[in-house]
Amino acid sequence: MPAPNEALLISGRKQRGAEALPFKIVTGHGVFVAPIFSRATRLTLSMQEAEVMEDCYTQQGITLSVHAVIAFKVGDDHESIASAARRFQGDQRQMPTLVGRIFSGHLRSIIGSMTVEAIIREQQTLADAIVDASKTEMARIGLAVDSLQISSIDDKGVGYIRALAAPHQARVNQEAKVAQAAADRASAMAQQESVRHQAEYARQTAIAQAQYQAEIDQAQQTAAQAGPLAAARAAQDVLAERAIVAQRNAELRQAELIAEVIRPAEAEAERIRALARADADATKLSAEAAAAQGRIALDQAIIDKLPEMLRAAAEGLKGANVTVLDGAEGLNSVVASLAAQGMTMLETLRTGMRVEAPPAKPSMAVAPPPAA
Repeated sequence: MPAPNEALLISGRKQRGAEALPFKIVTGHGVFVAPIFSRATRLTLSMQEAEVMEDCYTQQGITLSVHAVIAFKVGDDHESIASAARRFQGDQRQMPTLVGRIFSGHLRSIIGSMTVEAIIREQQTLADAIVDASKTEMARIGLAVDSLQISSIDDKGVGYIRALAAPHQARVNQEAKVAQAAADRASAMAQQESVRHQAEYARQTAIAQAQYQAEIDQAQQTAAQAGPLAAARAAQDVLAERAIVAQRNAELRQAELIAEVIRPAEAEAERIRALARADADATKLSAEAAAAQGRIALDQAIIDKLPEMLRAAAEGLKGANVTVLDGAEGLNSVVASLAAQGMTMLETLRTGMRVEAPPAKPSMAVAPPPAA
């Protein structure tokens, strides 16, 4: 049974068909081979390499030493396997040598049509052109090219390639110097910025340390003053409590004084005032009674004189020519008029005598004792 990267070639039996091969190709599966009537050989299908080192002349006549590496293998189809088997079945080690020779010719041919500048700038284009030029010949011998890489190109010490590279190298060097100068400037600026940052950090650190130290000192002072402050607060609390006790004692003493002195004094004053009011009321009643007795006596005296006054009035009417109308009613009217005049005279006399009467003596009131 062939390996995955091998083709089994079985020869010894006649193959059928006009275009039959002198051997049978087997890939991917096993087959029975009769030892006496058939023979089996193996053809590798794995990847192989061929190197080419050629001195080639460019379009300008400059000699270049070109080193190329070709990766190739036998084609996967039966036609390619059959073509490769006819040519390399006897000695498969000839494959790299033949491939190298084929590519050497195409390499010289294509480089001869190009300038050094184009060869250097367009190495991939050169490789693709060589592969395309060799496809027909490679297919004829049953081989397929996977890739071709130009490893190196050298002008054999002439210095042409170096001269071509000199302007670019100078420009690169100049750009490198400019870049280095810019990098140095940026580095210097970065260092200066770093120094500034470090100075700012040191300043902030010093400020923070000073603040921390101030807080520590303040805390220590506060702790040192805590004892005296606590004692002072305790003394103040004691004084405050004493003041409260003194105030309460004063209030209690005041209440005792009120109860013992002021209240009895107020009660005594109220009693004296009550006695004085009673004495005044009695005096007033006595005066009113005396006045009433005087009015009664006055009214009695007036009443006693009233008949005389009426008789005098009647005497005065005796000689008068008085005509009484309406008979008895007219006489009654006259009598009533006389009586009314008498009452009027009585009231006038009473008023006059009341004005002339002496006023009553005021009563003596006792003032209350002063409050203690």
